[in-house]
Amino acid sequence: MYKVIIIGSGPAGLTSAIYAARANLEPLVFEGMQPGGQLTITTDVENYPGFPSGILGPELMDKFRKQAQEFGAKTLFENVDKVDFSSRPFKVQVADKEYLAESVIISTGASAKLLGLESESKLMGFGVSACATCDAFFFKDKDVFVVGGGDSAMEEATYLTKFASSVTIIHRRNEFRASKIMQDRVLKNEKISVIWDSEIIEMHGEPTDKGLESVDIKNLVSGEVRNHPIHGVFMGIGHKPNSDIFIEKLKLNEAGYIVTKADSTQTSVEGVFAAGDIQDFTYRQAITAAGSGCMAAIEAERFLEAQE
Repeated sequence: MYKVIIIGSGPAGLTSAIYAARANLEPLVFEGMQPGGQLTITTDVENYPGFPSGILGPELMDKFRKQAQEFGAKTLFENVDKVDFSSRPFKVQVADKEYLAESVIISTGASAKLLGLESESKLMGFGVSACATCDAFFFKDKDVFVVGGGDSAMEEATYLTKFASSVTIIHRRNEFRASKIMQDRVLKNEKISVIWDSEIIEMHGEPTDKGLESVDIKNLVSGEVRNHPIHGVFMGIGHKPNSDIFIEKLKLNEAGYIVTKADSTQTSVEGVFAAGDIQDFTYRQAITAAGSGCMAAIEAERFLEAQE
């Protein structure tokens, strides 16, 4: 029986592991198959305090992990298949093994929706990004594309205009589905242009300093394919919370994010907490995820004390 089981890693899960371990709760962390979460597919992180020259995403997560282990957290690179929160102790199923926990912290994050191209995965962090707030600075005075037609794409495009010399939105349809106010803001911006009825079908470049060099864009009406030299492509087609195993176990919102109480990480089940991008669809930053991981650990500790 564990006092705390943490499902998921990333800044939220590993920060909650550091705090829980320092409180002698001996947490068990299931890091999943992408240990370190989305930061492991991020090259340079320049906006995390304490690293004036920046730090590689995987390196930052490795430091988080070592710090948690230093205080007694146990970490396993395994996926959780099933949970049962109907009664305490809570049950967490990993392959054919069942683990029992007095409290659970969920930090499974959210994944950026991507086009699904092999070249896209290869060039992620080398000219391809799913976070303008994180990476726009690297594209100062460069030309970039944004893929999408909803509010996410409009936000990314508008933010990028502060840095890039030009922003072009690539959209599959002949009109945006974003809210009117967001559309107006984009269409009035002189730095932003739109390629309608089109999609990126291939990306060219190398996952080195050279990075992304060009993309092939197909017009879905005429079928014509053109190659466009470009420095950066930002995915603005939204995020999907990694919450499938919690459907009908916890209260989720319409988009599938775990609902937590105001100013808290407490979920709809007492003793189960959620931190990071699995419950935060607004900020989605490493620093805010780490902060909510700290909150979850402190709340779990208080919950356990109240049970004694």
